Amino acid sequence: MKLFYKPGACSLASHIVLLEVGATFESVEVDTDAGRTKQGEDYSKVNPKGYVPALQLNSGDVLTEGAAVLQYIADQYPQSGLAPASGTLARVRMQEYLNYVSSELHKAFGPFFSSSANDEDKKQAGGNVADKLDYVESLLSDGRAYLLGEDFSVADAYLFVTSNWSNFVGIDLSNWPNVAAFVDRVANRPASQAAMKAEGLIS
Repeated sequence: MKLFYKPGACSLASHIVLLEVGATFESVEVDTDAGRTKQGEDYSKVNPKGYVPALQLNSGDVLTEGAAVLQYIADQYPQSGLAPASGTLARVRMQEYLNYVSSELHKAFGPFFSSSANDEDKKQAGGNVADKLDYVESLLSDGRAYLLGEDFSVADAYLFVTSNWSNFVGIDLSNWPNVAAFVDRVANRPASQAAMKAEGLIS
């Protein structure tokens, strides 16, 4: 398999999960602004949508959209326990969280990473991110370690990556102590450390 990623982007979640399950894969860095891989290949031939992640399977098929990629990886390695069984309430709950992170929290950060966004756009985005983090804080306020309870899932990998962006855009996570503790908890997992080191995010 090949994981096409951009350092620190949402593709980091897929990178973490691939390491969590012990998959054999090649990682290929992408410059999404230039539309090319680090080796100079035209990335649109891999993913016409132009963004990451993209997971190229050994069959040649390419999967895109983070939430789908994460679930595919987990389902290929059911022994990892990173996703509940299909058809269960727990699985649907995990999908609920994945969709929230994708459509709400991830999207809310958009203006911070847009070259066309002005200061007012970013101010409004900060308020929007805060609203989304308020919800996550309420989920974690019952003392659970992860979104589904005590077991780490692919939804946690995605939530970790997006929540951690706060530290790079000037949003102080100490305002959400349960979220901050969650981010620290996931950051210290061996797979998270390995993925972040591989992407040059930590030394």
